[in-house]
Amino acid sequence: MLSDPGLEARAREVGQELRCLVCRNQSIDDSDADLAHDLRVLVRQRIAAGDRNDQVIAYIRSRYGDFVLLRPPFESSTVLLWGGPALILLLGGLALARFYRRPPEVPSVPLSPEEQRRLATIVSDGAER
Repeated sequence: MLSDPGLEARAREVGQELRCLVCRNQSIDDSDADLAHDLRVLVRQRIAAGDRNDQVIAYIRSRYGDFVLLRPPFESSTVLLWGGPALILLLGGLALARFYRRPPEVPSVPLSPEEQRRLATIVSDGAER
């Protein structure tokens, strides 16, 4: 914790933008992992040294890559990450539409003589009632 409340608020703001590399679904501010603790300390050291928020994030990003960002930038290397969910929904919708528009397949196999006799018996028994 930084003694200056303004700097501490900035450190928490930066911490909410950085992903815990161990937990993967939590920010470093929310994680209890040792690596997240080390990153929180590093963020506070950089802020205490006078770095702006974007400089702190750029420093950590240069060391760990885009994966450390909870909201990675839209770049050519992250197009699939951003467009992947929409692409999956589109392909799933097309598959469902194709499945439901296809007419049901009716078997065209003729009845065997035994099946024809049984059917005739069933129909005649039903007609007598």
